[in-house]
Amino acid sequence: MLEFSGIEFRNVDNRIMALKLVQLGLSGAAMFGPNREVLQPSDVLHNKAVLVERGSFRPVTYVNIDMMGCALAKFKQDPAVADKPILALMELTMRNLLAGGTEVDRRDFLARAEVLGACGMTVLISDYFEYHRLAAYLSWRTRERIGIVLGVPSLYELFDEKYYTQLPGGILENFGRLFKNDLKIYVYPLQRSPTDELQTTGSVNLKSDLQLLYDYLCRRGSFVQLDNYNPEYLPIFSRDVLKRIASGDESWDAMVPPQVAEIIRRRGFFGYQKH
Repeated sequence: MLEFSGIEFRNVDNRIMALKLVQLGLSGAAMFGPNREVLQPSDVLHNKAVLVERGSFRPVTYVNIDMMGCALAKFKQDPAVADKPILALMELTMRNLLAGGTEVDRRDFLARAEVLGACGMTVLISDYFEYHRLAAYLSWRTRERIGIVLGVPSLYELFDEKYYTQLPGGILENFGRLFKNDLKIYVYPLQRSPTDELQTTGSVNLKSDLQLLYDYLCRRGSFVQLDNYNPEYLPIFSRDVLKRIASGDESWDAMVPPQVAEIIRRRGFFGYQKH
């Protein structure tokens, strides 16, 4: 962890320093709170049940907030989590931050950090693209239950064998590592438009050998379907919001929380042009 303080460092944003530590490979992860303060992950994670949502958050939408809210409600019902302090984390991976380039766009990163902060979120930046590595990182720092929140498209990605070629045991080793401490994955449904079929854990269709593995993991309770979602939010996608912001289509405003819209307008984030 690295933190600069004092009058000489008043222009230093410690979140950029936290990002740089991960980018240079000096740390696998970094964490900061909604007030821009850099946190020591081992202290913050210690003895807490942890729920993580991975995303691009360009920008944060009602869906991102609903995913975490729905998963938190289910997470709290788990007997292993009862009466335990819970830490909710929004996670950005380096791979996501580097999308399409070799260098992180600092302004873009700070825009995401600011909108997450406006929603009162604690942010984790990690270099753990594979979920089993993220789970290992968290389980080294807490003995309590860990949950991961994702949408149906990410669930399909989880079963893509190309991500596990470097593991001697391939995809089976991935799931063995991922679920070894009874970790649970909370799955948010997908419906691209009101006329499309609602996709849930029950409608996941994989090639036959992987389907058997998926069905087994479902039966053992590794995947929890989030059925307490707000159907109005399902057609909202960050990519769509981003396009509307850049093109001056003001309808994006209804897709994000008011505090997010306010900060995007005030700071001119994500290509927003002040009129």
